[in-house]
Amino acid sequence: MTTIDRRSFLAASAVAAASPSMLLRAAQDTQAIPGFDQTTTDADRTQAWQPFSDRKVRLGIVGHGVCQFGLAFDLQHHPNVELVAVSDLFPDRCADMARKAQCAKTYPSLEEMVKDETIEAIYCATDAPAHAKHAMLCLEHGKHVATAVPAFRGDIEDAPRLLECCRKHKGLVYAMFETSVFHDDLYAMENLYAAGVFGRIVYSEGEYCHPHSIGAPALGSYKDWRKHGCPMWYPTHATAYYVGVTHQAFVDVSCQGTPYFDEAVRIPNAIGNVFRSEVGLFRTTEGGLSRMIVCSSQGEYLEAGRIRGEFGGFNQTFVGDATGKQRYEEALRSGLQLKKYALPPGVEPGGHGGSHGYLGDDFIDAILRNRKPAVNVIDALNMTVPGYYAHLSAVKDGETVSIPQYSL
Repeated sequence: MTTIDRRSFLAASAVAAASPSMLLRAAQDTQAIPGFDQTTTDADRTQAWQPFSDRKVRLGIVGHGVCQFGLAFDLQHHPNVELVAVSDLFPDRCADMARKAQCAKTYPSLEEMVKDETIEAIYCATDAPAHAKHAMLCLEHGKHVATAVPAFRGDIEDAPRLLECCRKHKGLVYAMFETSVFHDDLYAMENLYAAGVFGRIVYSEGEYCHPHSIGAPALGSYKDWRKHGCPMWYPTHATAYYVGVTHQAFVDVSCQGTPYFDEAVRIPNAIGNVFRSEVGLFRTTEGGLSRMIVCSSQGEYLEAGRIRGEFGGFNQTFVGDATGKQRYEEALRSGLQLKKYALPPGVEPGGHGGSHGYLGDDFIDAILRNRKPAVNVIDALNMTVPGYYAHLSAVKDGETVSIPQYSL
């Protein structure tokens, strides 16, 4: 439940006197959004951050909406960033973003920002259905680009279009800011898997559960995009718990959906969806199985997951058989790091499990070192695309549906 104190109410009322649309946005901005308060993280505090370069990436940031996600990743505070300009389609939000980022230059849209030849990289915290389009626009103008999740939403043709654009511009970094990959547990799982500790993954689970009470107002969104989809079109917080660990893919899925139990409120939305929650059983390229959930039922807010491999598993901590324990201990003796590294001064871990600062830093470091980011286009598609086909399975009562495979 959202609580608005007297000060917030009076501020919103003052805005209302100027504009009804501004009142709506002000009220939305006071909502406590689950996930943003997850700031606990277990980084390695014995090692200080070491700068790789003194070069500053000339950056633009787009998007200061309901979540104010554009500034949430501390890119504006990164020592290797020169924030050139910010942008939002709403002038009041754009002005607020510029003030908070202490940035003198603004643009009324991304379409105008990409024309600025002094900008070499852009972070797009825009509406989800536009992520692929905006990423491609940046790449076509010679900019490195990062977007919020998912890689696309709704239009499956965005997947091959985005992939082809990244192929065409291989010298540029494309990154998707999937927060789960820098959760403490997933970060440790990824390193242990790469070291061969688990063996192949027999079974994995991922859960994105965002409680929403019946009758409560939906979280605001540009052109109401949140109302015009289905749960599995926003799957990456869950699917990251396999793809982000293994950097492999799902090959097929059988999925079921749960609508409102009360048929009186079971009204199809703009795409004909009636499901509030969807649960998919995916087969992986390794031959294992993954259960992925995206739901809005009541209970705790979750961006969580766990894995079980041939020799060991991980659910907050490592557990393994004799072979798994031996591999685990050998990996640690060899210097395998399970805790996240130190962040640059001025960059905080932030929300969503202490992932924000790490995703921003990873994007900048990938540009400076000319390397693959934590979530490149292949991982981004392998996290996003399966949800589209999971929903197709759900509307066919769980019929198994094949999932396309991608490579650069």
